[in-house]
Amino acid sequence: MALYLLFESASGYGLFHAYGIDEIGQSVDAVRSSVLDLGRFGKAVKLAAFTPFSSAVDALNQCNAISEGIMTDELRSFLELNLPKPKEGKKAKYSLGVVEPKVGSHISEVTGIPCQSNEFVQELLRGVRLHFDRFISELKKTDLEKAQLGLGHSYSRAKVKFNVNRVDNMVIQAIFLLDTLDKDVNSFSMRVREWFSWHFPELVKIVNDNYIYAKLAKYIVNKSELAEKDIPVLADLIGDEDKAKEVVEAAKASMGQDLSPVDLINVQQFAQRVMNLSEYRKNLYEYLVTKMNDIAPNLTSLIGEIVGARLISHAGSLSNLAKCPASTLQILGAEKALFRALKTHGNTPKYGLIFHSSFIGRASTKNKGRMARYLANKCSIASRIDCYSESATSVFGQKLREQVEERLDFYDKGIAPRKNLDVMKAAINSVANGASDDVDAGEKADASAKKSKKKKSKAEADGDAMDLDKPCNVAGEAELGTEKKKKKKHKLEEPQEQEKVTVHAAEETPKKKKKKNREVSEEAEPKTATEGKKKKKKKSKAEDDE
Repeated sequence: MALYLLFESASGYGLFHAYGIDEIGQSVDAVRSSVLDLGRFGKAVKLAAFTPFSSAVDALNQCNAISEGIMTDELRSFLELNLPKPKEGKKAKYSLGVVEPKVGSHISEVTGIPCQSNEFVQELLRGVRLHFDRFISELKKTDLEKAQLGLGHSYSRAKVKFNVNRVDNMVIQAIFLLDTLDKDVNSFSMRVREWFSWHFPELVKIVNDNYIYAKLAKYIVNKSELAEKDIPVLADLIGDEDKAKEVVEAAKASMGQDLSPVDLINVQQFAQRVMNLSEYRKNLYEYLVTKMNDIAPNLTSLIGEIVGARLISHAGSLSNLAKCPASTLQILGAEKALFRALKTHGNTPKYGLIFHSSFIGRASTKNKGRMARYLANKCSIASRIDCYSESATSVFGQKLREQVEERLDFYDKGIAPRKNLDVMKAAINSVANGASDDVDAGEKADASAKKSKKKKSKAEADGDAMDLDKPCNVAGEAELGTEKKKKKKHKLEEPQEQEKVTVHAAEETPKKKKKKNREVSEEAEPKTATEGKKKKKKKSKAEDDE
């Protein structure tokens, strides 16, 4: 069977025919030994066809397609034009050797050309790459180097710009820095405690918080200068007036040694550095919270900012985390324990980084593994929604969190949780309703603005019309005024007559009402009597039956 080789260079596509493989041998070692010798290698491989790229942009597009394992239309037409066509109903009597297996599978799927990518083919293509400028006489080695350099720069630049994970790089760096700062602040705070304890050892037992201790060390400096006037300031720093009084009392009877002014200044400066680091750590945490809410809102609302950021950083990116199955996400961060268990045939770990979630801590000991598996499943769903959804919303994360809470109740109390299908439908409906509400609000605002504009335009038009009619209708207005005065007099006379009629009617109505009330009371009394007799008869009948 004949073997053809597809070579993708920076200047174009090349098709080589490996016709003399018997000359160098069909083993990998034989090909390796003959690659460096052009005289031997040239007898085994010859150039069959070559098509250059039309421009640098075309070269970049072809390079991107090959890196993603896609066959372009130009490559397909090049192969169909230069490879021998098999007879109808028969298989091809040749195979095409390619470097990338994905490209080979795509070519064979679309065109039906049999492709292979093994170590033997790769060694042959390595020799082609080494002697490529010798096979094409018109192509100079300097031209090929310039094409390779330009394509390499443009490809790298496009990859950096097109980097889907460029946003979550900030989260990865922030969580690494946060962990480092935690260690540094902790070790520096312990150093401040040890250093200042030579001067004021009693302060360690009174104040436990490292940040507050650094504040006090910076403020106190010299314990002998503390007095009762400093209690309000100490109370503001500590947040407790009783502890402030205790600090002042301890300073009066302290067993610590006196330090020189230079030593005290150094302690004060170091305490200030620790305070600055602690404040920067707080700001960095707030930054991480905002970034996580922007990048992965559902994962954040489900498992928290810190654990979510650690999962993303350990996986490498949000897209890598989304590609992980739930079983991998469950033990992410416990790789050492996993491989040790596989090596020693022991029990594999049940959880990795998700152990730091509050759900695992709330579960009982026997249900921790089940809870970790369920939580990993929901985290996998949340990360995929965050990675591939177009609109950023945390509704799905909140619903998934509710599901995890229900699962905890199910393990503890036996309350049956809702089905996943119902929960997801409710989440989708809430997202759709939120989007429709926003659209309706925008439409209402536009409609009200249009109405107000129309009203203004009408008012202006009416005003102009009135201004035009005024000078010619002065006499007409005077006549209308006299007619209106006459109508008003008639109207005033009519209500006075109506008032007289109503007064007479009001005097007659109370008498009628009294008569009606008497008739109603007389009718109501016999009814009540008959009802009482009926009840007595029913009771007597019930007693006779018994």
